[in-house]
Amino acid sequence: MKIEYEKIKQESHTQARLGKIKTNYGVYDTPMFMPVGTRATVKSLSPEELYDVSSGIILANTYHLWLRPGADIVEKCGGLHRFMNYQGPILTDSGGYQVFSLAKNKEKDITEEGVHFKSHIDGQNLFLTPEKSIEIQNKLDSDIAMSFDECPPASASYEYLKNSLERTLRWAKRGKKVHANPNQALFGIVQGGPYEDLRKYSAMETVKIGFDGYSIGGVANDDESKEDMYHAIEYSIPYLPEDKVRYLMGVGEPIDIIEGVIRGVDIFDCVLPTRIARHGQAFTKNGKINLNNAKYKEDVSPVEEGCDCYTCKHYQKAYIRHLITTGEVLGGRLLSIHNIRFLIRLTEELREAIQKDQLLAYRDQFIKQYQSEKK
Repeated sequence: MKIEYEKIKQESHTQARLGKIKTNYGVYDTPMFMPVGTRATVKSLSPEELYDVSSGIILANTYHLWLRPGADIVEKCGGLHRFMNYQGPILTDSGGYQVFSLAKNKEKDITEEGVHFKSHIDGQNLFLTPEKSIEIQNKLDSDIAMSFDECPPASASYEYLKNSLERTLRWAKRGKKVHANPNQALFGIVQGGPYEDLRKYSAMETVKIGFDGYSIGGVANDDESKEDMYHAIEYSIPYLPEDKVRYLMGVGEPIDIIEGVIRGVDIFDCVLPTRIARHGQAFTKNGKINLNNAKYKEDVSPVEEGCDCYTCKHYQKAYIRHLITTGEVLGGRLLSIHNIRFLIRLTEELREAIQKDQLLAYRDQFIKQYQSEKK
């Protein structure tokens, strides 16, 4: 079956909502944070470790899997679930974000038909179209596939963003037309930069096409302010169906997740928890800490007091710092476990706050504590 979304409760003071996503691998509560497994693996973690941190949906990347090992190989191995041995729902992104970052000359490389770009691996000339992206995702056999969209920078002109989202809408129709996996949901993506009228138009026209869920894209760009991100959500959400999943793409900072939930977002993803872990950084309720710092050299406390993850139950900061500073892989693994569990635990607490109609109070207390001291 395709995924189904059920709204359970609307929070009294915000647009936040409790929901359930029904999948072939079980029913999962929202709001939810989704770990990213770019190359069919959440970096350094086993599926069993993901289950242990209560992960639900995880992500894999169409572009990277297209190049290596190839969609045909994954298909012959039984699809992504069997290939990576993950018995939970998987979402594949369209590859668009990676492709557009590799397309050097936007005027030349982005055409109506698709995008010309060079492989980041060997420089080979490649061409990706909406149809090809969907074909690859059909073969990967993920539970959720994403439409192929253009990912312009937030700093692009109004005129460029308008033309871009029109092309994204045309591509969405083309992708939907060839989508052929009956057990795979297909999501549409709302674009439009920081402009209210473009976001409204994009959301309404994407809904007209008709998808199994809806995503808000273009909000995780390096050149975008937090205010623009929050406005993009606010401008999009009112025009998305109540009975479909709402997905904010590429967002993983704790405060941004909270603000997204307040504005009506259901699911989030980001590479941030594993990326910063590899550099010795960890999320805590008191803000990020950097275990490369010498002050943790003799610190026998866990990464975060009260955390229920495997890392915090069994290891001290001093040991993890030793691993990080000596380049041992286990250090990044342990911090990845903690960071992913931190964000999943955050969404669990957000669900509880929504249930009690206390989300704004939770937000204010979280921010006060998270920004209490610089680490």
